[in-house]
Amino acid sequence: NNEIIIKPKNKNAISMRQEEQRMDDIVVFIICNLCDNGANAFQIHNSNSPLSSSPIRSISAKSVTALNLVGDLGNTILDSWNSYNQALENAPLITKSITAGVILGAADLAGQALENSGKETQIDDDDDYKNDSSVDLARALRFATFGLILQAPWNHFYYLLLDGALPPTEDPFTTTTGIKVVIDQFIQAPIFTILIFYFLGILEGKSLEAVKLQLDKDYKDTMFANWKLWVPATAVNIAFCPPALRVLFLNCVFFFWSIFLSLKLNSDENGEEVI
Repeated sequence: NNEIIIKPKNKNAISMRQEEQRMDDIVVFIICNLCDNGANAFQIHNSNSPLSSSPIRSISAKSVTALNLVGDLGNTILDSWNSYNQALENAPLITKSITAGVILGAADLAGQALENSGKETQIDDDDDYKNDSSVDLARALRFATFGLILQAPWNHFYYLLLDGALPPTEDPFTTTTGIKVVIDQFIQAPIFTILIFYFLGILEGKSLEAVKLQLDKDYKDTMFANWKLWVPATAVNIAFCPPALRVLFLNCVFFFWSIFLSLKLNSDENGEEVI
C-alpha cells in the first residue's frame, strides 16, 4: 500500500513569515500615525483651545498659508506663460510688438530713475536746494513706440530671413551658429543702430542734421558698448532659443540695452556722459 507521508512544515520558515508580517503591520501603523499627526499639525485650532497657543501650531498654519501663496503664484505664472505662448502662436507679430513696447517703455522709465538718482542737487536763484526728479512720460512713450513699431517688427522679419537663409541646427555649437552671430552683430546691428538714432531723434522732434551730429558724436561708443553686450547675448539666443522665442529673449536683453540707449541719447540734454 502506498502511504502518504505529510512532512511537518519548517518551523523556522513559519516563524520568519510571521515575523515579516508583524514588521509590516508595525510599519503600516507608524506610517498611518505619522500621516495623522502631520495632518493635525497643519490644522488651525480654535483660539479657545490650549493647543492654539502652541508655537508649532502657529508656525504650521503660517507655513500652509505661505505654501498656498507660492502655489497660487506659480499657477498664475504658468497660466500667463501658457497664454503668452498661445498668443504668440495665433498672432506672433502683434504679440512680439506689444511685448517690446511694454518692455522698452519700462526700460526708459528705469533709465530716468537712474538719471534722477544720480543727479546732483541743483541750486536755484534763491540759493535754495532744488531736485528735479520729474518723470518724462513723453520720453518713455517714445521708447515704447520704438519697441512697438520698429524693434519687434524688424527683428521678427529679420530672424525669419536669417533662419530661412541659414536654417537652425540641432547642435548649438556649429559653424552655422557662428556665421549667424557674425551676420547679426557686424552687418545687421550697425544698420539697426543707425535706424534707432534716427527713429528716436525724429520722434523727439530733432532735425535730420541734429541726428547726424549725434551719430557722429556717439555712434562709435554705442557700437563698442553694443558688441560687449550683444555678441554673447546673440550667441546664446541663436544657439539655444527656439526660433519662436528669440524676439522675447532679445526683448528681455533689450530692457538693459534700452536703459543705456535712453541715457546715451539724452545725455546732451542733461549735460552728462554715459559710461
